Amino acid sequence: MSQEGNANKGANTARTIFGIFMIVIYVGMGILLLINFFQWESGPWEWLRWAGGILLIVYGIWRGYRQFKGIDRNIGDEY
Repeated sequence: MSQEGNANKGANTARTIFGIFMIVIYVGMGILLLINFFQWESGPWEWLRWAGGILLIVYGIWRGYRQFKGIDRNIGDEY
């Protein structure tokens, strides 16, 4: 029984670290798009850079909320 608990604890730790890493990636990429870090030419598709940046930041915040409220941990437990 104790080995099962240790394996589950390790999986939860890995899931938490991965979740925090992905939050940083989403928010960071959104910020990079908004400040035009990649120096895309302005033109008819500039709105896509703004929309993508805002969308990535909002999704990163949503993932952060779910991560720290513990909602993500309960998703796979019901089966």
